[in-house]
Amino acid sequence: MNALQAISPIDGRYASKTKDLIAFFSEEALIKYRVKIEVEYFIALCEIPLPQLQEVSSSIFPKLRAIYQNFSGIDAQAVKEIEKTTNHDVKAVEYFLKEKFEALGLDTTKEFIHFGLTSQDINNTAVPLSLKDALDQVYLPEIDNLLEKLNSLANNWKDIPLLARTHGQPASPTRLGKEIAVFVTRIEEQLENLKSTPTAAKFGGATGNFNAHHVAYPQIDWKDFGTQFVESLGMKHSFPTTQIEHYDYMAATFDALKRINTILIDLDRDIWTYISMDYFKQKIKKGEVGSSAMPHKVNPIDFENSEGNLGVANALFEHLAAKLPISRLQRDLTDSTVLRTIGMPLGHTIIAFKSTLKGLNKLLLNESKLQEDLENNWAVVAEAIQTILRRENYKNPYEALKGLTRTNEKINAKSIADFIETLNVSEEVKTELKAITPQNYTGI
Repeated sequence: MNALQAISPIDGRYASKTKDLIAFFSEEALIKYRVKIEVEYFIALCEIPLPQLQEVSSSIFPKLRAIYQNFSGIDAQAVKEIEKTTNHDVKAVEYFLKEKFEALGLDTTKEFIHFGLTSQDINNTAVPLSLKDALDQVYLPEIDNLLEKLNSLANNWKDIPLLARTHGQPASPTRLGKEIAVFVTRIEEQLENLKSTPTAAKFGGATGNFNAHHVAYPQIDWKDFGTQFVESLGMKHSFPTTQIEHYDYMAATFDALKRINTILIDLDRDIWTYISMDYFKQKIKKGEVGSSAMPHKVNPIDFENSEGNLGVANALFEHLAAKLPISRLQRDLTDSTVLRTIGMPLGHTIIAFKSTLKGLNKLLLNESKLQEDLENNWAVVAEAIQTILRRENYKNPYEALKGLTRTNEKINAKSIADFIETLNVSEEVKTELKAITPQNYTGI
């Protein structure tokens, strides 16, 4: 298969943008993570040690870890070949490892691979770990790139006055940099929520009670062992559980990712709107075509692409967060197939991040247009004038300004100045009022 034959655009049209996720969410990656959990579990049993594993020297541990550290596509294919016979993916990993153990001279201990475990002890540790690693190694660096750009723009434009719009209508002026900073703060706050959400793993045997472990070695505190093992992988041990992880923390992670995406949709739409208002021009790349029919067009396609991908990602995150915590009795198999899709919303999210960043890098501030809109909307200083009149105990200040501004006549610097002259206030206050302009009435 090549990119032109891919059903999903993640692996087709946008493959170059999502290639870093292959190491975490591909079938090969899933097998590799399963191998890692099985190997680390065996090493942990040796470190107890179980009586039958006392003779396993720690000197062999680096060679065992090399099985997953050097895991290759050839190894993954070998596991898939075994699966054709077993018709069970985790059992195929166990048989694959037994062959590796034999090659290392561990024939007598290979039956302790997967000792006392059920498939979900492996899956519900491997999958959350792959998600954690993907967030740490791909997602967070990508959003950090985006935040770095937004912070740069917020700083560069911190003194640029901007006509605000509420309900689509001219409102009290603001500053362009501040409006960008709003999005930075919103994203950063939600990132803190994301980072504080634990990555949890289920590890407790067939139905979560360490039944097989306890019956074989009742003298060992298997709950403590399970907790230490999971925590050694950088995760939280979910206990008690049924046969599967309850996925509540994973659902919280998906909800956090969805909220960040929603903030970026809001950003994409605002920037798109500013472009349509001519507040921004866009850098033109030689050879690019904006429209197949209209040669003049330079479309805000990056922000549109981002918004579309964020929407797809959020639809998937919504389903994952709603479905995964629900399982019939001690388990059903619906979580198994759903878990295989968690790379998809991450893929669409990464595509969106890159598109938004690309669009931001193409923006050219059209400051003259911002100034023009401010100059055409002197009515927005009415708030400032009536507020100062309140301070001066002026009678009915709001109504006085309402009468001036809610007409069909054009309000400009002259009409505002003329109105101020009619006010029964001191010359000092009049001077203060006349100093207010749409360009400088931008608050703190």
